[in-house]
Formats: sequence, structure tokens, C-alpha cells
Amino acid sequence: MRKTILITGASSGIGKATAIHFQKQGWNVIATMRSPEKETELNKLENIQLEKLDVLALESIETAINNGILKFGRIDALVNNAGYGAYGPLETFPRENIVRQFNTNVIGLMDVTKAIIPHFRENRSGVIVNISSIGGQMTFALGSLYHGTKFAVEGISESLHYEMAAIGVKVKIIEPGFIATDFGGRSFDFQAGDIEEYKPIINGLMKQWQNPNNTVSQPSLVAEVIYTAVTDGTNQLRYRAGEDANYLLDSRKKMSDTEFFQMMSNQLEK
Repeated sequence: MRKTILITGASSGIGKATAIHFQKQGWNVIATMRSPEKETELNKLENIQLEKLDVLALESIETAINNGILKFGRIDALVNNAGYGAYGPLETFPRENIVRQFNTNVIGLMDVTKAIIPHFRENRSGVIVNISSIGGQMTFALGSLYHGTKFAVEGISESLHYEMAAIGVKVKIIEPGFIATDFGGRSFDFQAGDIEEYKPIINGLMKQWQNPNNTVSQPSLVAEVIYTAVTDGTNQLRYRAGEDANYLLDSRKKMSDTEFFQMMSNQLEK
């Protein structure tokens, strides 16, 4: 019997690559997105059902889950991928942008998870995969909002794994490094503002991110890591994706706060 996975934010990047990868591995895929009517690739693949799901709209979450169960009989895994990044000096962000960042990356993730747990509990099985980031274990300058959400995802996931174990459900965290996605486009909210004191750090961060020597992985690499996390049958919680993820997270663990902050500050000054 084919297993079924539900993926949020499947219209592009990691979400779309994951949908394609699982479909190729013989899974049924419930690929959810805010505008499924605009999708022109996934709708051509067998055993993929497109569903409208906006993590900020509770009714759409319930409808997508129920439609997926109606179509395929059950759901075996959830990938919470929907989200975006807000970067810039905290002082420059309107409050509505701050609330939207946390509502999307944290509250939305919890709402989708909470909605599917009863189904997993009834089946006494399931896997919940939360897409975090290296930014859930370390930070870049100007990322207080984005990193705040990803640190929250890490804490939520780590605590959730205890109670999910009681009902036969596994929780996994994926920590990608830099990925070749549209994170810098529609999935990115950058507020530079015009405050003179912040301009050097803004320019330094832009240079750091645009460094041609940066290791950038393809979304397909993350999809493979997600597939491993879903299917390996272990209780492993965290999975890294990308060479840069290994380097930066290992450095963060080995160094003191002062040493790591100095290393990151040196990068901003280059």
C-alpha cells in the first residue's frame, strides 16, 4: 500500500522538490499551497493531489487534511515547510510584519501540526517533519525575527517529540544551510530602512550572502534529507542539509559565544 505525505508550501523550492522526490519514490503526495490553480508542474504527475492551504487560515488547513484523507485513505507523514524570512533592523519593522513572521513560521506550523495529530494518534503512527534552518541553532546579523521563529521551531519540535512518542509518532527537524531557492524573492521580507547607523552592517550582510564562494545546495538535496528522515525508522531528531550547514553548526558548537560572534563579525567586514 502506498504511503501518503502532506507537504505545506509545495509551490516552489524545498516544498516542490520534496513533493517530486516522494512521488518518484512511490508515495502519494498531498501538495498544498496558497494558489494551487497556478501550479503547472505538480498537477501533471500521478498520485499528487493539489490542495489549497494557507497556514494563516484554519479552515483551509482542516479542508486540505480532510480532502487528502478522503483521496488516499490516510496520511503517514507531514512536512511543515511553508514559511519565509524577515530580515533587517528590528527598529525598521512595522508591527504587522513582525506578527506575520511569527504567525506564518510558528503559529501556522503549530496549527497544521495540531490539526493532523488526531489522525496520527488514531493510526498510532506518523512522522512530523519541521523545516528549520541552520538559523535555528545560530544567527546572522539583522535576523532577529527570522531566527526567533526558527529557534522557536526547534524548541517546539524538541519538546513535541516526547508527547508524540506516547502515540507512536516521530518528530524530525531539518536544518538546511544556504539553498538555491527564491528565499531572496517572494519568500523574503527585507526592511533596510534609512537609519544611517545600520547601513554598514546591512551592506556587510549583503556582501556576505552574495559571496561567490558560499556553498549553496539545491532544493533536491534537502528533499533527499527529508526522505531519509521520514523513512529511516530511527528516533533521530535533527538532520542537517548542506556542507555549509555542517561547517557553521559545528563551529557554533565548538566555539564560545565570543569566538563565534567575532568570526561572524569578521565576515561582515570583508
